[in-house]
Amino acid sequence: MTDTAEKPVRVRHPEKAKRPDNPIQRKPSWIRVKAPVSKTYHETRELMRGLNLTTVCEEASCPNIGECWSKKHATMMIMGEICTRACTFCNVSTGKPGALDPFEPFNVATAVKTMGLKHVVITSVDRDDLADGGAQHFADVIKAVREANPTTTIEILTPDFLKKEGALEIVVAAKPDVFNHNMETVPKLYPTVKLGARYFYSMRLLQRVKELDPTMFTKSGLMVGLGESNEEVTQVMDDMRIAGVDFLTVGQYLQPTVKHHAIDRFVTPDEFNTFERQAYAKGFLMVSSSPLTRSSHHAGEDFAKLKAARDKQQAK
Repeated sequence: MTDTAEKPVRVRHPEKAKRPDNPIQRKPSWIRVKAPVSKTYHETRELMRGLNLTTVCEEASCPNIGECWSKKHATMMIMGEICTRACTFCNVSTGKPGALDPFEPFNVATAVKTMGLKHVVITSVDRDDLADGGAQHFADVIKAVREANPTTTIEILTPDFLKKEGALEIVVAAKPDVFNHNMETVPKLYPTVKLGARYFYSMRLLQRVKELDPTMFTKSGLMVGLGESNEEVTQVMDDMRIAGVDFLTVGQYLQPTVKHHAIDRFVTPDEFNTFERQAYAKGFLMVSSSPLTRSSHHAGEDFAKLKAARDKQQAK
């Protein structure tokens, strides 16, 4: 970014300012994690800093950061660290983003090579300010990573590209190995949890990926503990299967600050196990359902299982 480029501006979004304080509940024993202290964790952190890269691990306060970074796994968050939306579950800053970094595709590819990643997850903030929502930048990053790391499989976690005609086609044409777009929650909670998004538009996005490229794996995730019923969760599973989604993740919502959406309840491990059984029964090829499940947690290992499951299905 040059000195004359428009700088990103963090602002306190009006909707966030109006939110009442929601006390953060004490976590039950099954979702407490150790603080990150390993040498490899700090090496990964310094690598990201040196290449001017942002990770969703830090920006979204992921509880698994210690484990993942200690294994030199990191989820790259492209297009800056300022989001144009203010979803009540998310800890990423809201404001006016700056210009795209033209060196970011190269830097992401360099990080993947330096870390020796066999599988990389690339996500982004929402960029409603861009004509294509950042679709071409996604494609450029995918191309750069693939050219520098031809054996690395690439998983993307995209925004919804709402009202950005042709954006999805640009990203799918870049041929990521996995296309992930998280539904996040059930329809009734969209107006208070996923601000600016539309449930059926997001579901249609996932379906459209399969129409554009039937061979591409699709993936989506849900948070629970926001005020949904278990029956509503299983209905979303049904909608996902109609859209052809291959891989489902289900994890516990954890409230980042008192200004974020309150936790309705902590879902028990037994309930997560039930979600997993139900999802497999509905035909998902791969399911990850646990309190600490996140979209990119163990993504490489899960991709290998996903591919094996499809190969087995196709061999029948």
